[in-house]
Amino acid sequence: MASPLEKLCGPGKSLQSEPPDAREFARLKHSGVTRLSDAANATNSLEGRFDLAYNAAHALCLAALRWHGYRAANRYIVFQVLPHTLGLGPEVWRVLAKCHEIRNLGEYEGDLNVNEQLVADLIAACRAVAAKLDALRPPAGMK
Repeated sequence: MASPLEKLCGPGKSLQSEPPDAREFARLKHSGVTRLSDAANATNSLEGRFDLAYNAAHALCLAALRWHGYRAANRYIVFQVLPHTLGLGPEVWRVLAKCHEIRNLGEYEGDLNVNEQLVADLIAACRAVAAKLDALRPPAGMK
């Protein structure tokens, strides 16, 4: 039986199968952790902290997807598959999905409507992703 991630693979689908790469995984993880640290810096603007935390979450979720041997065709899918890549539930991926919507409004319509609570929730969700990512061991065959 095909895994949930395998079912999302194929022409015109959200994922493509691609062998994991240890250097790419390490770079994505480093990028995410660095941005997460900067997002927690209260001296940065609220909008800047949101942007840093959102991009940290994306990098970390993408690292998890790549660890499993898949590449995303779009940004949103890395959040949707968190139950399958890191075993994280709706308390995490719903926050990230909401922030993805807000990010898109900001990027494409100039309407970045964020507040302290949203940024705090985003940082907490991102930390949960980072903690699960830290627990992963290199898979067999990761080059």
